Amino acid sequence: MKEYTFNKEEGRWYIDLPNWSGTKAALQMVAGADILLDRLSNNGVCVTVSLSTDTTCPNGFETLKRIVPTPPNGCIYHLGFPPVWLCDVTKFVFEGIFPKRIHFCVV
Repeated sequence: MKEYTFNKEEGRWYIDLPNWSGTKAALQMVAGADILLDRLSNNGVCVTVSLSTDTTCPNGFETLKRIVPTPPNGCIYHLGFPPVWLCDVTKFVFEGIFPKRIHFCVV
């Protein structure tokens, strides 16, 4: 499992990836991911989340399930409605892939 922090700046969510060499704009959480982060943070401005791609869901975690790739730069995941779109930064976090499942919980 890995832990990642997300910060809300001027109404926009960003993942904190110190080793990221791309633009800050690419780190922005949009298209449902922002709404999920609002929920996880209780409408706060910062939340740290533990992520896992284990075959089985760890106790106390929720799961995003990959439903469709959106070439060339993202993938749609389902947690309920509406779906959550995750960009290519997901592949940076998960070593080059869009996992079939992403288990998560607030730390």
